[in-house]
Amino acid sequence: MAERTLHGTGATPRSGVGTVVWYGRDISLPDPDDVEVEPEPESQRFADAVDTARAELESEREATAERVGEDEAAVFDAHIQFLEDPTIEEAVETMIGEGHPAPNAVDAAFGEHIEQFEGMDGRMAERADDLRDVRDRLLRLLTDGERVDLGDLPDGSVVLAERLTPSDTAQLDPERVAGFATVTGGRTSHASIFARSLALPAVVGVGEALDTVEDGTAVVIDGDSGEVLVAPDDSERAAAASDSGAAVVDASVETTDGRHVEVAANIGQPAELKPAVDRGADGVGLYRTEFLFLDRETPPSEDEQYEAIRETLDMFPDGRVVVRTLDIGGDKQIPYLDQPDEENPFLGERGIRRSLDPDSDLFATQLRALLRAASDGAGDLAIMFPMVATVTELDAALDALDTAAADIEECDADAVDVEVGVMIETPSAAFMAGELAARVDFLSLGTNDLTQYVMAADRENERVGDLHDPTHPGVLRAIHQTVTAAHAEDAWVGMCGEMAGDPDLTELLVGLGLDELSMSAVTIPEVKTAVRDTEYNTASERADRARLAATRSEVHTTLDT
Repeated sequence: MAERTLHGTGATPRSGVGTVVWYGRDISLPDPDDVEVEPEPESQRFADAVDTARAELESEREATAERVGEDEAAVFDAHIQFLEDPTIEEAVETMIGEGHPAPNAVDAAFGEHIEQFEGMDGRMAERADDLRDVRDRLLRLLTDGERVDLGDLPDGSVVLAERLTPSDTAQLDPERVAGFATVTGGRTSHASIFARSLALPAVVGVGEALDTVEDGTAVVIDGDSGEVLVAPDDSERAAAASDSGAAVVDASVETTDGRHVEVAANIGQPAELKPAVDRGADGVGLYRTEFLFLDRETPPSEDEQYEAIRETLDMFPDGRVVVRTLDIGGDKQIPYLDQPDEENPFLGERGIRRSLDPDSDLFATQLRALLRAASDGAGDLAIMFPMVATVTELDAALDALDTAAADIEECDADAVDVEVGVMIETPSAAFMAGELAARVDFLSLGTNDLTQYVMAADRENERVGDLHDPTHPGVLRAIHQTVTAAHAEDAWVGMCGEMAGDPDLTELLVGLGLDELSMSAVTIPEVKTAVRDTEYNTASERADRARLAATRSEVHTTLDT
Protein backbone atom coordinates (compact mmCIF):
# COMPACT_ATOMS: atom_id res chain seq x y z
CA MET A 1 0.00 0.00 0.00
CA ALA A 2 1.11 3.53 -0.70
CA GLU A 3 2.31 5.64 2.21
CA ARG A 4 -0.69 7.92 1.62
CA THR A 5 -3.16 8.86 -1.09
CA LEU A 6 -4.06 12.40 -2.11
CA HIS A 7 -7.30 13.14 -3.93
CA GLY A 8 -8.01 15.58 -6.74
CA THR A 9 -9.72 15.59 -10.13
CA GLY A 10 -8.56 13.19 -12.79
CA ALA A 11 -7.90 14.92 -16.11
CA THR A 12 -6.90 11.95 -18.30
CA PRO A 13 -7.84 8.27 -17.89
CA ARG A 14 -4.21 7.22 -17.77
CA SER A 15 -1.82 6.25 -14.99
CA GLY A 16 1.88 6.94 -14.70
CA VAL A 17 4.62 6.36 -12.14
CA GLY A 18 7.73 8.46 -11.66
CA THR A 19 9.81 10.75 -9.51
CA VAL A 20 8.61 14.14 -8.30
CA VAL A 21 10.08 17.30 -9.79
CA TRP A 22 8.60 20.44 -8.26
CA TYR A 23 8.12 23.29 -10.67
CA GLY A 24 7.71 26.89 -9.57
CA ARG A 25 8.94 30.39 -10.08
CA ASP A 26 11.19 31.85 -7.43
CA ILE A 27 12.01 35.32 -8.72
CA SER A 28 13.87 37.76 -6.49
CA LEU A 29 13.21 41.43 -7.16
CA PRO A 30 15.91 44.03 -6.55
CA ASP A 31 15.63 46.25 -3.49
CA PRO A 32 14.81 49.72 -4.91
CA ASP A 33 16.85 51.32 -2.15
CA ASP A 34 19.95 49.48 -3.32
CA VAL A 35 19.57 50.33 -7.01
CA GLU A 36 20.27 53.67 -8.65
CA VAL A 37 17.93 53.81 -11.63
CA GLU A 38 18.48 55.80 -14.81
CA PRO A 39 15.09 55.84 -16.54
CA GLU A 40 16.26 55.74 -20.15
CA PRO A 41 18.40 52.56 -20.03
CA GLU A 42 15.90 50.95 -17.65
CA SER A 43 13.11 51.68 -20.10
CA GLN A 44 15.20 50.14 -22.87
CA ARG A 45 15.71 47.01 -20.71
CA PHE A 46 11.95 46.73 -20.41
CA ALA A 47 11.48 47.15 -24.18
CA ASP A 48 14.11 44.48 -24.89
CA ALA A 49 12.41 42.08 -22.46
CA VAL A 50 9.06 42.65 -24.18
CA ASP A 51 10.62 41.89 -27.58
CA THR A 52 12.22 38.69 -26.29
CA ALA A 53 9.02 37.62 -24.54
CA ARG A 54 7.04 38.17 -27.72
CA ALA A 55 9.47 36.02 -29.71
CA GLU A 56 9.23 33.27 -27.07
CA LEU A 57 5.44 33.35 -27.10
CA GLU A 58 5.26 33.21 -30.89
CA SER A 59 7.67 30.26 -30.94
CA GLU A 60 5.77 28.41 -28.20
CA ARG A 61 2.49 29.11 -29.97
CA GLU A 62 3.79 27.55 -33.17
CA ALA A 63 5.16 24.51 -31.32
CA THR A 64 1.91 24.06 -29.41
CA ALA A 65 -0.20 24.26 -32.56
CA GLU A 66 1.93 21.54 -34.12
CA ARG A 67 2.01 19.21 -31.10
CA VAL A 68 -1.38 19.81 -29.49
CA GLY A 69 -3.69 21.83 -31.73
CA GLU A 70 -4.69 25.30 -32.84
CA ASP A 71 -7.52 25.55 -30.33
CA GLU A 72 -5.09 25.05 -27.46
CA ALA A 73 -2.41 27.23 -29.06
CA ALA A 74 -4.80 30.16 -29.37
CA VAL A 75 -4.30 30.99 -25.69
CA PHE A 76 -0.85 32.34 -26.58
CA ASP A 77 -2.54 35.02 -28.67
CA ALA A 78 -4.13 36.33 -25.48
CA HIS A 79 -0.72 36.35 -23.79
CA ILE A 80 0.74 38.42 -26.62
CA GLN A 81 -2.15 40.86 -26.31
CA PHE A 82 -1.44 41.29 -22.60
CA LEU A 83 2.25 41.71 -23.33
CA GLU A 84 1.40 44.58 -25.68
CA ASP A 85 -1.39 46.10 -23.57
CA PRO A 86 -0.83 49.88 -23.76
CA THR A 87 -2.37 50.46 -20.31
CA ILE A 88 0.08 48.10 -18.63
CA GLU A 89 2.99 49.40 -20.70
CA GLU A 90 2.18 52.98 -19.73
CA ALA A 91 2.01 52.04 -16.05
CA VAL A 92 5.43 50.36 -16.25
CA GLU A 93 6.99 53.32 -18.04
CA THR A 94 5.51 55.76 -15.52
CA MET A 95 7.01 53.85 -12.59
CA ILE A 96 10.39 53.59 -14.32
CA GLY A 97 10.26 57.34 -14.89
CA GLU A 98 9.65 57.77 -11.16
CA GLY A 99 12.87 55.89 -10.38
CA HIS A 100 11.71 52.29 -9.97
CA PRO A 101 13.78 49.42 -11.42
CA ALA A 102 12.13 47.75 -14.41
CA PRO A 103 11.45 44.42 -12.62
CA ASN A 104 9.70 46.20 -9.74
CA ALA A 105 7.70 48.34 -12.16
CA VAL A 106 6.57 45.25 -14.09
CA ASP A 107 5.64 43.42 -10.89
CA ALA A 108 3.58 46.35 -9.60
CA ALA A 109 1.86 47.19 -12.91
CA PHE A 110 0.85 43.62 -13.64
CA GLY A 111 -0.03 43.01 -10.00
CA GLU A 112 -2.64 45.75 -10.07
CA HIS A 113 -4.34 44.25 -13.13
CA ILE A 114 -4.10 40.71 -11.75
CA GLU A 115 -5.90 41.86 -8.64
CA GLN A 116 -8.61 43.51 -10.74
CA PHE A 117 -9.23 40.36 -12.75
CA GLU A 118 -9.30 38.21 -9.62
CA GLY A 119 -12.14 40.36 -8.36
CA MET A 120 -14.26 39.75 -11.46
CA ASP A 121 -16.75 36.97 -12.07
CA GLY A 122 -16.89 34.32 -14.74
CA ARG A 123 -14.44 33.98 -17.60
CA MET A 124 -12.69 37.27 -16.84
CA ALA A 125 -11.28 35.83 -13.60
CA GLU A 126 -9.34 33.33 -15.73
CA ARG A 127 -7.33 36.18 -17.23
CA ALA A 128 -5.49 36.59 -13.91
CA ASP A 129 -3.50 33.41 -14.61
CA ASP A 130 -2.69 34.60 -18.12
CA LEU A 131 -1.40 37.88 -16.71
CA ARG A 132 0.72 36.02 -14.15
CA ASP A 133 2.25 33.99 -16.96
CA VAL A 134 3.19 37.12 -18.92
CA ARG A 135 4.43 38.94 -15.81
CA ASP A 136 6.64 36.05 -14.69
CA ARG A 137 8.08 35.70 -18.18
CA LEU A 138 9.10 39.38 -18.18
CA LEU A 139 10.48 39.18 -14.65
CA ARG A 140 12.61 36.16 -15.56
CA LEU A 141 14.07 38.05 -18.51
CA LEU A 142 14.67 41.23 -16.51
CA THR A 143 16.32 39.45 -13.58
CA ASP A 144 18.24 36.87 -15.60
CA GLY A 145 16.28 34.25 -13.71
CA GLU A 146 16.82 30.63 -14.63
CA ARG A 147 13.88 29.07 -16.39
CA VAL A 148 13.21 25.40 -15.74
CA ASP A 149 13.07 23.67 -19.10
CA LEU A 150 9.95 21.55 -18.80
CA GLY A 151 10.66 20.15 -22.25
CA ASP A 152 13.96 18.63 -21.10
CA LEU A 153 13.20 16.93 -17.80
CA PRO A 154 14.74 13.59 -16.81
CA ASP A 155 12.90 10.50 -18.02
CA GLY A 156 10.18 9.39 -15.64
CA SER A 157 9.60 12.83 -14.11
CA VAL A 158 6.28 13.65 -12.45
CA VAL A 159 5.80 17.41 -12.37
CA LEU A 160 4.13 18.90 -9.31
CA ALA A 161 3.17 22.58 -9.28
CA GLU A 162 0.86 25.12 -7.71
CA ARG A 163 -0.59 25.60 -11.18
CA LEU A 164 0.56 24.99 -14.73
CA THR A 165 -0.12 27.66 -17.29
CA PRO A 166 -0.74 26.86 -20.95
CA SER A 167 2.83 27.78 -21.84
CA ASP A 168 4.08 25.46 -19.08
CA THR A 169 1.97 22.49 -20.10
CA ALA A 170 2.74 22.90 -23.78
CA GLN A 171 6.43 22.20 -23.04
CA LEU A 172 5.83 18.81 -21.41
CA ASP A 173 7.22 15.92 -23.43
CA PRO A 174 5.06 12.78 -23.00
CA GLU A 175 8.09 10.67 -23.84
CA ARG A 176 9.88 11.93 -20.72
CA VAL A 177 7.16 13.08 -18.33
CA ALA A 178 5.17 10.36 -16.57
CA GLY A 179 2.43 12.78 -15.50
CA PHE A 180 1.69 15.87 -13.47
CA ALA A 181 -0.40 17.04 -10.54
CA THR A 182 -1.35 20.55 -9.47
CA VAL A 183 -2.64 22.21 -6.32
CA THR A 184 -5.29 24.15 -8.26
CA GLY A 185 -7.26 23.56 -11.44
CA GLY A 186 -10.27 21.67 -12.77
CA ARG A 187 -11.10 19.13 -15.47
CA THR A 188 -11.84 21.80 -18.07
CA SER A 189 -8.83 24.02 -17.30
CA HIS A 190 -6.25 24.65 -20.04
CA ALA A 191 -3.78 22.32 -18.30
CA SER A 192 -6.31 19.47 -18.24
CA ILE A 193 -7.25 19.91 -21.88
CA PHE A 194 -3.56 19.91 -22.87
CA ALA A 195 -3.03 16.75 -20.81
CA ARG A 196 -5.77 14.92 -22.69
CA SER A 197 -4.44 16.12 -26.02
CA LEU A 198 -1.01 14.72 -25.09
CA ALA A 199 -2.42 11.53 -23.46
CA LEU A 200 -0.53 12.56 -20.32
CA PRO A 201 -1.64 11.24 -16.89
CA ALA A 202 -2.78 14.21 -14.81
CA VAL A 203 -4.57 15.02 -11.56
CA VAL A 204 -5.55 18.62 -10.85
CA GLY A 205 -7.08 20.45 -7.89
CA VAL A 206 -5.32 18.30 -5.26
CA GLY A 207 -5.15 21.19 -2.81
CA GLU A 208 -2.49 22.20 -0.33
CA ALA A 209 -1.81 18.58 0.68
CA LEU A 210 0.25 18.33 -2.51
CA ASP A 211 2.75 20.78 -1.01
CA THR A 212 3.80 18.11 1.49
CA VAL A 213 5.19 15.83 -1.22
CA GLU A 214 8.96 16.31 -1.47
CA ASP A 215 11.18 16.47 -4.55
CA GLY A 216 12.51 13.04 -5.48
CA THR A 217 9.57 11.12 -4.00
CA ALA A 218 8.15 8.25 -6.03
CA VAL A 219 4.47 8.80 -6.89
CA VAL A 220 1.72 7.30 -9.02
CA ILE A 221 -0.52 9.69 -10.93
CA ASP A 222 -3.89 8.05 -11.52
CA GLY A 223 -5.75 10.32 -13.92
CA ASP A 224 -8.75 8.00 -13.92
CA SER A 225 -9.50 7.92 -10.18
CA GLY A 226 -8.04 11.37 -9.53
CA GLU A 227 -5.55 10.00 -6.99
CA VAL A 228 -1.89 10.70 -6.29
CA LEU A 229 -0.27 7.72 -4.55
CA VAL A 230 2.74 8.84 -2.51
CA ALA A 231 5.51 6.23 -2.10
CA PRO A 232 3.54 3.45 -3.84
CA ASP A 233 4.39 -0.20 -3.25
CA ASP A 234 5.77 -2.46 -5.98
CA SER A 235 2.39 -3.73 -7.13
CA GLU A 236 0.97 -0.20 -7.42
CA ARG A 237 4.03 0.95 -9.35
CA ALA A 238 3.81 -2.03 -11.69
CA ALA A 239 0.11 -1.49 -12.34
CA ALA A 240 0.64 2.18 -13.19
CA ALA A 241 3.66 1.47 -15.38
CA SER A 242 1.75 -1.13 -17.39
CA ASP A 243 -1.30 1.08 -17.98
CA SER A 244 -1.70 1.66 -21.68
CA GLY A 245 -5.42 2.26 -21.60
CA ALA A 246 -8.14 0.20 -23.21
CA ALA A 247 -7.52 -1.72 -26.40
CA VAL A 248 -8.26 0.11 -29.62
CA VAL A 249 -11.60 -0.87 -31.15
CA ASP A 250 -11.69 -0.15 -34.87
CA ALA A 251 -15.25 -1.32 -35.45
CA SER A 252 -18.34 0.66 -34.54
CA VAL A 253 -19.84 -0.30 -31.18
CA GLU A 254 -23.23 -0.92 -29.64
CA THR A 255 -24.57 -1.63 -26.17
CA THR A 256 -25.15 -5.15 -24.90
CA ASP A 257 -28.79 -4.85 -25.95
CA GLY A 258 -28.06 -3.58 -29.45
CA ARG A 259 -28.20 0.22 -29.35
CA HIS A 260 -25.59 1.73 -31.70
CA VAL A 261 -23.57 4.70 -30.42
CA GLU A 262 -21.16 6.51 -32.71
CA VAL A 263 -17.82 7.39 -31.05
CA ALA A 264 -16.05 10.18 -32.91
CA ALA A 265 -13.09 12.53 -32.50
CA ASN A 266 -12.79 16.25 -31.88
CA ILE A 267 -10.25 17.70 -34.33
CA GLY A 268 -8.56 21.08 -33.94
CA GLN A 269 -5.84 20.75 -36.57
CA PRO A 270 -4.64 18.30 -39.26
CA ALA A 271 -2.00 16.73 -36.98
CA GLU A 272 -4.81 15.27 -34.86
CA LEU A 273 -6.36 13.30 -37.74
CA LYS A 274 -4.02 10.29 -37.77
CA PRO A 275 -4.14 9.78 -33.96
CA ALA A 276 -7.94 9.82 -34.20
CA VAL A 277 -7.87 7.15 -36.91
CA ASP A 278 -5.27 5.12 -35.00
CA ARG A 279 -7.42 5.14 -31.85
CA GLY A 280 -10.51 3.88 -33.63
CA ALA A 281 -12.62 6.99 -34.19
CA ASP A 282 -15.76 6.27 -36.21
CA GLY A 283 -15.55 9.75 -37.70
CA VAL A 284 -15.20 13.37 -36.66
CA GLY A 285 -17.88 14.81 -34.40
CA LEU A 286 -16.34 18.27 -34.18
CA TYR A 287 -13.96 19.70 -36.76
CA ARG A 288 -12.89 23.14 -35.55
CA THR A 289 -12.19 25.33 -38.55
CA GLU A 290 -10.59 28.15 -36.52
CA PHE A 291 -7.06 26.81 -37.13
CA LEU A 292 -7.44 27.77 -40.78
CA PHE A 293 -7.88 31.42 -39.81
CA LEU A 294 -5.24 31.76 -37.08
CA ASP A 295 -1.54 32.63 -37.24
CA ARG A 296 -1.81 34.46 -40.57
CA GLU A 297 -2.32 37.96 -41.93
CA THR A 298 -5.37 37.37 -44.14
CA PRO A 299 -8.30 34.92 -44.19
CA PRO A 300 -7.84 31.59 -45.97
CA SER A 301 -9.16 31.40 -49.51
CA GLU A 302 -12.08 29.22 -50.55
CA ASP A 303 -9.65 26.80 -52.19
CA GLU A 304 -7.50 26.52 -49.05
CA GLN A 305 -10.53 25.65 -46.97
CA TYR A 306 -11.75 23.19 -49.59
CA GLU A 307 -8.40 21.35 -49.58
CA ALA A 308 -8.32 21.11 -45.76
CA ILE A 309 -11.81 19.64 -45.60
CA ARG A 310 -11.10 17.22 -48.44
CA GLU A 311 -8.03 15.96 -46.56
CA THR A 312 -10.19 15.18 -43.56
CA LEU A 313 -12.91 13.48 -45.60
CA ASP A 314 -10.26 11.33 -47.26
CA MET A 315 -9.04 10.19 -43.80
CA PHE A 316 -12.56 9.03 -42.91
CA PRO A 317 -14.01 7.68 -46.19
CA ASP A 318 -16.55 5.53 -44.31
CA GLY A 319 -17.31 7.92 -41.47
CA ARG A 320 -19.13 11.18 -40.95
CA VAL A 321 -17.16 14.44 -40.58
CA VAL A 322 -19.04 17.19 -38.74
CA VAL A 323 -17.50 20.56 -39.59
CA ARG A 324 -18.29 23.50 -37.32
CA THR A 325 -18.36 26.82 -39.13
CA LEU A 326 -16.06 29.56 -37.88
CA ASP A 327 -16.51 30.06 -34.14
CA ILE A 328 -14.61 33.13 -32.98
CA GLY A 329 -15.25 35.64 -30.24
CA GLY A 330 -15.03 34.92 -26.54
CA ASP A 331 -11.38 34.01 -25.98
CA LYS A 332 -10.73 33.36 -29.70
CA GLN A 333 -9.27 36.46 -31.29
CA ILE A 334 -8.19 36.83 -34.93
CA PRO A 335 -5.98 39.91 -35.45
CA TYR A 336 -7.12 40.81 -38.99
CA LEU A 337 -10.83 40.84 -38.04
CA ASP A 338 -12.47 43.82 -36.42
CA GLN A 339 -13.48 42.22 -33.12
CA PRO A 340 -14.96 44.47 -30.44
CA ASP A 341 -13.39 44.92 -27.01
CA GLU A 342 -16.28 43.57 -24.96
CA GLU A 343 -16.58 43.60 -21.18
CA ASN A 344 -17.97 40.06 -21.23
CA PRO A 345 -17.05 38.53 -24.60
CA PHE A 346 -18.57 35.14 -23.76
CA LEU A 347 -21.97 36.80 -23.70
CA GLY A 348 -21.18 38.96 -26.68
CA GLU A 349 -20.52 38.78 -30.40
CA ARG A 350 -19.32 35.24 -31.06
CA GLY A 351 -20.06 32.20 -33.20
CA ILE A 352 -23.02 32.47 -35.55
CA ARG A 353 -23.65 36.04 -34.34
CA ARG A 354 -20.49 37.15 -36.14
CA SER A 355 -21.04 34.90 -39.16
CA LEU A 356 -24.41 36.48 -39.86
CA ASP A 357 -23.23 40.06 -39.49
CA PRO A 358 -19.64 41.38 -39.50
CA ASP A 359 -18.14 38.17 -40.95
CA SER A 360 -20.91 37.37 -43.44
CA ASP A 361 -18.50 37.40 -46.40
CA LEU A 362 -16.17 34.94 -44.65
CA PHE A 363 -19.19 32.81 -43.81
CA ALA A 364 -20.32 32.68 -47.43
CA THR A 365 -16.82 31.72 -48.59
CA GLN A 366 -16.58 28.98 -46.00
CA LEU A 367 -19.99 27.55 -46.88
CA ARG A 368 -19.04 27.39 -50.57
CA ALA A 369 -15.81 25.55 -49.69
CA LEU A 370 -17.70 23.05 -47.53
CA LEU A 371 -20.32 22.36 -50.18
CA ARG A 372 -17.66 21.87 -52.84
CA ALA A 373 -15.82 19.42 -50.60
CA ALA A 374 -19.03 17.52 -49.86
CA SER A 375 -19.89 17.14 -53.54
CA ASP A 376 -16.43 16.07 -54.66
CA GLY A 377 -15.57 12.50 -53.77
CA ALA A 378 -15.84 10.09 -50.84
CA GLY A 379 -16.79 11.00 -47.31
CA ASP A 380 -19.90 12.11 -45.50
CA LEU A 381 -19.73 15.79 -44.56
CA ALA A 382 -22.09 17.53 -42.16
CA ILE A 383 -22.18 21.27 -41.43
CA MET A 384 -22.77 22.58 -37.91
CA PHE A 385 -23.54 26.15 -36.80
CA PRO A 386 -22.09 27.30 -33.44
CA MET A 387 -23.61 29.41 -30.66
CA VAL A 388 -27.15 29.44 -32.07
CA ALA A 389 -29.60 30.87 -29.54
CA THR A 390 -32.70 31.57 -31.66
CA VAL A 391 -34.70 30.08 -34.49
CA THR A 392 -34.24 33.36 -36.38
CA GLU A 393 -30.46 32.89 -36.33
CA LEU A 394 -30.78 29.35 -37.62
CA ASP A 395 -33.16 30.38 -40.41
CA ALA A 396 -30.68 33.07 -41.50
CA ALA A 397 -27.82 30.56 -41.47
CA LEU A 398 -29.85 28.11 -43.56
CA ASP A 399 -30.63 30.89 -46.03
CA ALA A 400 -26.91 31.63 -46.29
CA LEU A 401 -26.27 27.95 -46.97
CA ASP A 402 -28.85 27.91 -49.76
CA THR A 403 -27.31 31.02 -51.27
CA ALA A 404 -23.83 29.47 -51.15
CA ALA A 405 -25.12 26.36 -52.93
CA ALA A 406 -26.68 28.48 -55.65
CA ASP A 407 -23.40 30.37 -56.09
CA ILE A 408 -21.40 27.25 -56.92
CA GLU A 409 -21.20 26.68 -60.64
CA GLU A 410 -22.05 23.14 -61.73
CA CYS A 411 -22.46 22.12 -58.09
CA ASP A 412 -23.47 18.51 -57.55
CA ALA A 413 -27.11 18.61 -56.48
CA ASP A 414 -26.37 16.26 -53.62
CA ALA A 415 -24.13 18.89 -52.06
CA VAL A 416 -27.15 20.91 -51.06
CA ASP A 417 -28.43 17.89 -49.14
CA VAL A 418 -25.53 17.61 -46.71
CA GLU A 419 -26.57 17.02 -43.13
CA VAL A 420 -26.95 20.28 -41.22
CA GLY A 421 -26.87 20.70 -37.46
CA VAL A 422 -26.77 23.14 -34.59
CA MET A 423 -24.55 23.37 -31.51
CA ILE A 424 -26.59 23.39 -28.30
CA GLU A 425 -24.52 25.64 -26.06
CA THR A 426 -27.06 28.05 -24.60
CA PRO A 427 -30.09 27.50 -22.34
CA SER A 428 -32.20 29.14 -25.05
CA ALA A 429 -31.13 26.52 -27.60
CA ALA A 430 -31.92 23.72 -25.14
CA PHE A 431 -35.37 25.19 -24.48
CA MET A 432 -35.97 25.61 -28.24
CA ALA A 433 -34.45 22.26 -29.21
CA GLY A 434 -37.67 21.00 -30.81
CA GLU A 435 -38.06 24.00 -33.07
CA LEU A 436 -34.37 23.91 -34.01
CA ALA A 437 -34.41 20.16 -34.65
CA ALA A 438 -37.43 20.51 -36.93
CA ARG A 439 -35.25 22.56 -39.29
CA VAL A 440 -32.04 20.48 -39.23
CA ASP A 441 -30.76 16.90 -39.19
CA PHE A 442 -28.94 16.86 -35.87
CA LEU A 443 -28.07 18.73 -32.69
CA SER A 444 -24.72 18.55 -30.89
CA LEU A 445 -24.36 19.44 -27.22
CA GLY A 446 -21.33 21.57 -26.39
CA THR A 447 -21.33 20.82 -22.68
CA ASN A 448 -18.40 23.07 -21.75
CA ASP A 449 -20.32 26.22 -22.65
CA LEU A 450 -23.75 24.79 -21.90
CA THR A 451 -22.69 23.97 -18.34
CA GLN A 452 -21.22 27.40 -17.66
CA TYR A 453 -24.29 29.14 -19.06
CA VAL A 454 -26.83 26.89 -17.30
CA MET A 455 -24.98 27.13 -13.99
CA ALA A 456 -23.72 30.72 -14.46
CA ALA A 457 -20.28 29.36 -13.53
CA ASP A 458 -17.13 30.01 -15.55
CA ARG A 459 -15.31 26.75 -16.23
CA GLU A 460 -11.92 28.37 -15.55
CA ASN A 461 -12.91 30.08 -12.30
CA GLU A 462 -11.85 27.78 -9.49
CA ARG A 463 -13.99 29.64 -6.97
CA VAL A 464 -17.07 28.28 -8.70
CA GLY A 465 -15.48 25.02 -9.82
CA ASP A 466 -18.03 22.90 -7.96
CA LEU A 467 -20.80 24.56 -9.94
CA HIS A 468 -19.12 23.95 -13.28
CA ASP A 469 -19.95 20.26 -13.31
CA PRO A 470 -22.09 18.83 -16.13
CA THR A 471 -23.53 16.24 -13.75
CA HIS A 472 -25.56 18.88 -11.91
CA PRO A 473 -29.27 18.03 -12.26
CA GLY A 474 -29.93 21.32 -14.09
CA VAL A 475 -27.45 20.42 -16.83
CA LEU A 476 -28.67 16.83 -17.06
CA ARG A 477 -32.22 18.08 -17.51
CA ALA A 478 -31.09 20.45 -20.27
CA ILE A 479 -29.40 17.51 -22.01
CA HIS A 480 -32.45 15.28 -21.57
CA GLN A 481 -34.79 17.97 -22.88
CA THR A 482 -32.60 18.47 -25.93
CA VAL A 483 -32.40 14.76 -26.72
CA THR A 484 -36.14 14.17 -26.23
CA ALA A 485 -37.14 17.15 -28.37
CA ALA A 486 -34.70 16.28 -31.15
CA HIS A 487 -35.72 12.63 -31.33
CA ALA A 488 -39.35 13.70 -31.58
CA GLU A 489 -38.34 15.52 -34.78
CA ASP A 490 -36.30 12.55 -36.08
CA ALA A 491 -33.01 14.37 -35.54
CA TRP A 492 -30.01 12.61 -34.04
CA VAL A 493 -28.12 14.09 -31.09
CA GLY A 494 -24.40 14.14 -30.40
CA MET A 495 -22.18 15.60 -27.72
CA CYS A 496 -18.77 17.15 -28.34
CA GLY A 497 -17.95 18.73 -24.96
CA GLU A 498 -15.42 17.37 -22.45
CA MET A 499 -18.21 15.40 -20.77
CA ALA A 500 -18.41 13.09 -23.79
CA GLY A 501 -14.82 11.94 -23.32
CA ASP A 502 -15.21 10.83 -19.69
CA PRO A 503 -15.65 7.03 -19.72
CA ASP A 504 -17.08 7.18 -16.19
CA LEU A 505 -20.03 9.09 -17.65
CA THR A 506 -20.55 6.97 -20.77
CA GLU A 507 -23.34 4.88 -19.24
CA LEU A 508 -25.14 8.05 -18.12
CA LEU A 509 -24.90 9.63 -21.58
CA VAL A 510 -26.03 6.47 -23.34
CA GLY A 511 -28.93 6.31 -20.88
CA LEU A 512 -29.85 9.92 -21.68
CA GLY A 513 -30.24 8.85 -25.30
CA LEU A 514 -27.15 10.32 -26.99
CA ASP A 515 -26.59 8.88 -30.46
CA GLU A 516 -23.02 10.11 -30.83
CA LEU A 517 -20.16 11.00 -28.48
CA SER A 518 -17.17 13.01 -29.74
CA MET A 519 -13.97 13.63 -27.79
CA SER A 520 -10.20 14.00 -27.75
CA ALA A 521 -8.67 10.94 -29.42
CA VAL A 522 -6.97 9.75 -26.23
CA THR A 523 -10.20 8.50 -24.59
CA ILE A 524 -11.88 6.93 -27.64
CA PRO A 525 -10.87 3.32 -26.75
CA GLU A 526 -12.10 3.70 -23.16
CA VAL A 527 -15.42 5.17 -24.25
CA LYS A 528 -15.95 2.49 -26.90
CA THR A 529 -15.28 -0.17 -24.29
CA ALA A 530 -17.70 1.51 -21.89
CA VAL A 531 -20.42 1.57 -24.57
CA ARG A 532 -19.94 -2.16 -25.16
CA ASP A 533 -20.28 -2.80 -21.41
CA THR A 534 -23.51 -0.81 -21.11
CA GLU A 535 -27.03 -2.18 -21.18
CA TYR A 536 -29.21 0.58 -22.60
CA ASN A 537 -32.39 -0.20 -20.68
CA THR A 538 -30.56 -0.26 -17.35
CA ALA A 539 -28.63 2.88 -18.28
CA SER A 540 -31.85 4.67 -19.23
CA GLU A 541 -33.46 3.90 -15.87
CA ARG A 542 -30.37 5.11 -14.01
CA ALA A 543 -30.16 8.26 -16.12
CA ASP A 544 -33.80 9.05 -15.31
CA ARG A 545 -33.05 8.80 -11.59
CA ALA A 546 -29.96 10.97 -12.00
CA ARG A 547 -31.67 13.81 -13.87
CA LEU A 548 -34.59 13.84 -11.42
CA ALA A 549 -32.24 14.13 -8.44
CA ALA A 550 -32.26 17.38 -6.48
CA THR A 551 -28.51 17.72 -5.88
CA ARG A 552 -25.24 16.83 -7.53
CA SER A 553 -24.37 14.51 -4.62
CA GLU A 554 -27.61 12.60 -5.24
CA VAL A 555 -26.66 12.31 -8.91
CA HIS A 556 -23.26 10.86 -8.02
CA THR A 557 -24.84 8.45 -5.52
CA THR A 558 -27.13 7.23 -8.30
CA LEU A 559 -24.25 6.80 -10.72
CA ASP A 560 -22.14 4.92 -8.16
CA THR A 561 -24.79 2.37 -7.24
